[in-house]
Amino acid sequence: MRTTSGRLLDLLGLLQSRVEWTAPELAARLDVTARTVRNDVARLRELGYPVDGIRGRAGHYRLGAGAKLPPLLLDDEEAVAVAVGLRTLTGVSGFEESGARALTKLEHVLPDRLRRRVTALRDATEAGPVNTDSNVEDPEVDAGVLAEIADAIRDHRGLRAFYGPDEARVEVEPYRLVAWQRRWFVVGRDPATDTWSPYRVDWLTLRLPGGRSFSPAPLPGDLTDLVVREVARTGWAVHARLVIDAPSGEVLARINPAVGVVEPRADGRCVLVTGGDSLEVVAVWIGMLGLDFTVESPAELVEHLRVLAERYSGAVVGSTS
Repeated sequence: MRTTSGRLLDLLGLLQSRVEWTAPELAARLDVTARTVRNDVARLRELGYPVDGIRGRAGHYRLGAGAKLPPLLLDDEEAVAVAVGLRTLTGVSGFEESGARALTKLEHVLPDRLRRRVTALRDATEAGPVNTDSNVEDPEVDAGVLAEIADAIRDHRGLRAFYGPDEARVEVEPYRLVAWQRRWFVVGRDPATDTWSPYRVDWLTLRLPGGRSFSPAPLPGDLTDLVVREVARTGWAVHARLVIDAPSGEVLARINPAVGVVEPRADGRCVLVTGGDSLEVVAVWIGMLGLDFTVESPAELVEHLRVLAERYSGAVVGSTS
């Protein structure tokens, strides 16, 4: 059984991790009796931790406001999970330095045993190339802009911004931030037109002061579906429309839903609307599909595939001569 001091730290960690706990729930997690939980809560209060308790059938404990907690309470799995997340973040454009700083700070506040484990994890891993899925550099994302957008979502405050290469003026009621395909998007509603769209965060230049406060409206449909469809239509540098010589069900079984939108046709074939940050990326994705297809647009993709066909054909001839 854990010592009393160790158990108190575990109890504090549980109270940090969730808003409310019943005594039986805490007892089960700590492998003690409900009476021991009550005694430990009393000890925490004596030490100055404001643990609120509500009696009755729906009774529970919760950590009160203004609790002065130890710097960080993480169990082994939580510490490793945070370290892995921060290690990954150092490979995301715009977060290399801040992710590394946060990982260093984490190591300094952990107990020696966990610090040794996290340090070993850091030293034993390497971040891969930043852009393994594209020959186009990832966009820089300002952490301050992400935080400002998150604040606006929390406070139901509109965003005013210049958007895109042409710096069009937009005003958006932000709904949710979405990280997808190494891009950040904010999904929101245009109050002037009542239309919902995802906006690339790296294309946003926020204007101050921000927009007006608003009452959140329910999102029509599915969030992921909205992002995929709109990005397929407007968010890539290259947009492609392909006729696939296979039914829609077969195509959907072979692709990640994030790759594009599949539309069935009456003749048993289907249309795949997809795209990417370059012609090279789109050509790779199409080749991985493993099905015959015809390019409807753009013309530049047709020419790029013709060049690839000649290159591959030459490679085959050279290997058999």
